[in-house]
Amino acid sequence: MDQLSKCEANYVPLTPLTFLKRAGSVYANRTSIIYENIRFTWRQTYERCCRLASSLRSLNILNNHVVSVLAPNVPAMYEMHFAVPMAGAVLNTINSRLDAKNVATILRHSEAKALFVDYQYVQLASEALRILMADSQQGQSSMPLVIVIDDVDSPTGVRLGELEYEQLIQMGNPRFVPIEVQDEWDPISLNYTSGTTSEPKGVVYSHRGAYLSTLALVLGWEMGNEPVYLWSLPMFHCNGWTFTWGIAARGGTNVCIRNTTAYDMYRSIATHKVTHMCCAPIVFNILLEAKLNERREISSPVQILTGGAPPPAPLLEKMEHLGFHVTHAYGLTEATGPALVCEWQAKWNHLPEEHKAKIKSRQGISVLTLADVDVKNMETMESVPHDGKTIGEIVLRGSSIMKGYLKDEVATSKAFKNGWFFTGDVGVIHPDGYLEIKDRSKDVIISGGENISSVELESVLYKHPRVLEAAVVAMPHPRWGESPCAFISLRENEPGQKGDVKEADIISYCRKNLPHFMIPKKVKFLSQLPKTSTGKIQKFQLRAMAKTFQVTEKKSTQVNKEIPHYHVEGHEQILAMSRL
Repeated sequence: MDQLSKCEANYVPLTPLTFLKRAGSVYANRTSIIYENIRFTWRQTYERCCRLASSLRSLNILNNHVVSVLAPNVPAMYEMHFAVPMAGAVLNTINSRLDAKNVATILRHSEAKALFVDYQYVQLASEALRILMADSQQGQSSMPLVIVIDDVDSPTGVRLGELEYEQLIQMGNPRFVPIEVQDEWDPISLNYTSGTTSEPKGVVYSHRGAYLSTLALVLGWEMGNEPVYLWSLPMFHCNGWTFTWGIAARGGTNVCIRNTTAYDMYRSIATHKVTHMCCAPIVFNILLEAKLNERREISSPVQILTGGAPPPAPLLEKMEHLGFHVTHAYGLTEATGPALVCEWQAKWNHLPEEHKAKIKSRQGISVLTLADVDVKNMETMESVPHDGKTIGEIVLRGSSIMKGYLKDEVATSKAFKNGWFFTGDVGVIHPDGYLEIKDRSKDVIISGGENISSVELESVLYKHPRVLEAAVVAMPHPRWGESPCAFISLRENEPGQKGDVKEADIISYCRKNLPHFMIPKKVKFLSQLPKTSTGKIQKFQLRAMAKTFQVTEKKSTQVNKEIPHYHVEGHEQILAMSRL
């Protein structure tokens, strides 16, 4: 057997680009993309991607050059996931909610050779390019070639420079032969972390990792043939959790929408008979809070894969009643999206709804193509007991893990230790082997020696009928070191008001439902909580605000009163929703 060797017939580098070539042939006449009045088939999508790849090469975009794109979930954004690597280049999808300074930082750091900009973001791109221009004049960076993506359904005529996306499609060669992937370890995309706890880093995916992660999620979610997939998850987030490539693998239909509004989602689900969608738990609230004129009847169950933040069990239960079947996943940008999926077991079907919702809120078990996952004691590096109680850090190992951080050897070596990728998330493993996240390691609150899980406290807060959003962080405490501080946004009451719920009401509710040491010492009401574009609450902003609060104990004059009273002083801060 040792004499048998690899050859072109029996060894081909793994790449998700093969999914499109196959779809263009075997699913040629199936609808690939729906966007307003536009329809494409898989044959047309493959042809358009060949044309775009051809045009990119003619514009001197070469192997491993970075091509950036700033766009919503429109057909061009989808096509670029294939066309850019077909030209041998690396795709960089930019978070469209960033400000100009952060966009410029990404363009500079990635050394992007081209920037595709949707007409909706021309002003943002112009500001970012002005910042980059100032740097280039000082020799710090070069300017990318700019191409505007006009609306394919209703052209606006907006331009930034001379080049436009559809013009490149028309100019390209439909019989262009894609640049062959020489090594499956070659980079396919560059994604910047959302920075909920730190500065963003450039995460590099390989063709192999993208291929395996795509197959793992299609299998783990039990996605059948011809799915109708609604793009409610930004494609710029981990390449749409790899479903940009996955829908091609299943010969499905991509329903593209510019805005994740209740009206657009309900309209798309009803009109196109959507079967699958992904989203962060924040989108649950958008669907649940929809007005009557925004809603449409859901005639058949819609499968939702959710992640990005641990979904509270009460929210999952409400979504099920609307007609959505929720599967919970856990992952990171560095893991090429979801790495764990809460795979459902038939024996749980008979359980009460509340119990089922609690199980669904777990992060679950590793996807098939991940080699291993564990929860380890960080001091001893030993695996924690499978008791659902002992916490440790979640660690991962497998081919779907990133190549590393671009131009950051220190951060890369810190993330990869002892043969594992360290996630920075704290969790437990239940007796059945299912993993449950308890917190980011930075979010665990240590109060008087007790570990308080902000996720558990938030889950209780979400059960309050008037709580729309909740986040708990640590605030300084003169005696206990740290104590919980809750930030809450409220849903309106019948008259359309929010001011009837006071801090004392929330604390009183917590006293009835939580151990004393877990009760928040401060409740701060905000109109909305700061989030990343993928719906994850930006706790670093809330932690910064909580640090300005001061807690002073006031001893009670009542003889048998054991519970001290607290007075908290603080100040309002404006929360920048577009920050990393």
